[in-house]
Amino acid sequence: MLTFRELEINEKIMIAIEEMGFEQATPIQEQAIPVALQGRDIIGQAQTGTGKTAAFTIPFLELINNEPVIQVLVLTPTRELCIQVAEEVGKIGKYINLKALPIYGGQDINRQIRALKGRPQIIIATPGRLMDHMQRKTIRLNNLKMVVLDEADEMLNMGFLEDIENILAVCPEERQTMMFSATMRSEIENIANKFMRDPVLVKVKAQELTVPNIEQHFYEVPERQKLDALCRLLDVHTPELTLVFGRTKRRVDELSDALQKRGYLAEGIHGDLNQRQRDTVMGKFRTGLIEILVATDVAARGLDITGVTHVYNFDIPLDVDSYVHRIGRTGRAGQRGLAITFVEPREFGQLRNIERTIRRKLQRKQLPTLADVKREKQKMTAGKIVAIIEDGKYGEYKYLAEQLINDYDSLTVLSAALKLLEGTEEDKKDDIKLTEEKPVIIKKKRKPGGYNRKNRAKRSMK
Repeated sequence: MLTFRELEINEKIMIAIEEMGFEQATPIQEQAIPVALQGRDIIGQAQTGTGKTAAFTIPFLELINNEPVIQVLVLTPTRELCIQVAEEVGKIGKYINLKALPIYGGQDINRQIRALKGRPQIIIATPGRLMDHMQRKTIRLNNLKMVVLDEADEMLNMGFLEDIENILAVCPEERQTMMFSATMRSEIENIANKFMRDPVLVKVKAQELTVPNIEQHFYEVPERQKLDALCRLLDVHTPELTLVFGRTKRRVDELSDALQKRGYLAEGIHGDLNQRQRDTVMGKFRTGLIEILVATDVAARGLDITGVTHVYNFDIPLDVDSYVHRIGRTGRAGQRGLAITFVEPREFGQLRNIERTIRRKLQRKQLPTLADVKREKQKMTAGKIVAIIEDGKYGEYKYLAEQLINDYDSLTVLSAALKLLEGTEEDKKDDIKLTEEKPVIIKKKRKPGGYNRKNRAKRSMK
């Protein structure tokens, strides 16, 4: 792997990158940056967490000037990703005299119009809000030098194809275009053929589609046992920050509520929450006020959260792209991560489809028993006591401890303290029930005449 210095980057950008703690370029950065600096159009196949933001930010910061006109447009699918890209541009361009402005729905448009009077050179925008500004003529794209489509496949999933085409159609023809997508589906190719000039394809190797340092396990769990199974695993794994994925908004609401009732620090996030509610939940998660974030696929797209140690697929994702995006939320920046998927007996077709596409087998695991959970809780409780002893701040309890030891032997007193700290482990006889969801059943469709190699090859490339 190349270092950033070997990529011969502008010294001001280099200083900012080093301050961010980066030395080596990721595979997508190593491939994309030199090509982009030559002014070539690029199609980058890379999912969230591969360093793609820097792969397009470094080149456009190198290639544009400080003339107070919009020279770069970055399109993103969600307001969260829009803000995150803007923040990263700010960090990488810290020592360069350029202005970047995020433009997204959910924020007062008049406030954005006032900010545009500051004459930014870089606009990071969601397609819908950008179209609003274009219609109001508060944003003009006639001086653009570069357009970036970030997470293009997700923008298509969200129905932005027509907006993207309308935006690209009014951009100057003599521009550089970079498009990044986790998958290379036909619509991506159509956009490339229509709006790009002889693009260079750069991508992470197929076997790197899922990060090697993410352990991937699955458990065969019937629908009615999923909640108990999740709670057992949470008790045994004791994750620091956890993402749990549900298939629907109702599922997320019910599951986050059920976890709260069982004493877990959990909250849910999905498309029905307004921006203030989303920001509140994400703020709690990032600061550790909640440990478990329950989310739908759409709500989690574009969220860049550091420190996630575990991802649980409470419901198996409907497609491989979603699986890759979900588990990519852990195992970042060289850290290890664990991704767990619950599979109902009739969903094994979907599991095999995921394994074929990512070219990796998920390890089958057996759920921990109640005895396993109890042992793990006991270890945690003992660990808490050891931590207090090592901290040394327990002097005020010594007199009370001495009285107890006068009446009982020290082993009995300590055992009782451990039991108290652990909490009563009566079997949870709660009445929490989740609305059952039908399992996903994938049926293979074969054309008359036998096996279709072309279609299989396309699926493997996704």
